[in-house]
Amino acid sequence: MLTSKVLQDARTFFEDRGTFGLEGTAMIKRGTGSELVIPRQNAHRDTYGHVNVEVPREGQMDLALALGPDDLYVARIHSHPGDAFHSAADDANPVISFEGGISIVVPFFGLGLRRGLDACAVYIFHSGYWVELSAGPDRDRWIVAEESS
Repeated sequence: MLTSKVLQDARTFFEDRGTFGLEGTAMIKRGTGSELVIPRQNAHRDTYGHVNVEVPREGQMDLALALGPDDLYVARIHSHPGDAFHSAADDANPVISFEGGISIVVPFFGLGLRRGLDACAVYIFHSGYWVELSAGPDRDRWIVAEESS
């Protein structure tokens, strides 16, 4: 489950990166609560406007060190410069590859999160493939929830 706070934290991060014309990536962990974990990353933009982001070894260590003994990364979330879709690179990214893992793609350098998940593409890892979940209340009902106090 994702919380509105996690989505707001992601929106703030992606919109900040987007002001520089760059993509961003982060992970969402669950344990005693939900938390957005932003690793060190190298975002690139070439002279043709093509963008990508990579998580170097240091960022991979950030992700490993952020996990407590009862924590699990349940989702990856990243931004695209235009429409929200899974690219071939997204499909091949092994960071989340377990049954039921979630991948969220935020369009327009994070601006899509201003509408919550409605403008985002959301995928679930099922039987070795990423399957897109249709937008709407059925999808959001089991993905977005508030923390209990």
